[in-house]
Amino acid sequence: MSKEAAEHHHKAAEHHEHAARHHREAATHHESGDHELAAHHAHTAQGHLHHATHHASEAAKQHVEHHGQKAKTAGR
Repeated sequence: MSKEAAEHHHKAAEHHEHAARHHREAATHHESGDHELAAHHAHTAQGHLHHATHHASEAAKQHVEHHGQKAKTAGR
């Protein structure tokens, strides 16, 4: 795997971890009745998920650029 693809995978994983943490915070605040803070954490989690999706897409693009042509010719 290319170094760039691996880097994007790591970044995607980090953003998923941050999103999960914010979702847990949102749940805690929602349960305690602080819906405004719960909404803040839910919104922040969405941002992290957006970034994670971007990095996952970039990693896939790197795979295709570095391995896609090899895979196409190997299947013939």
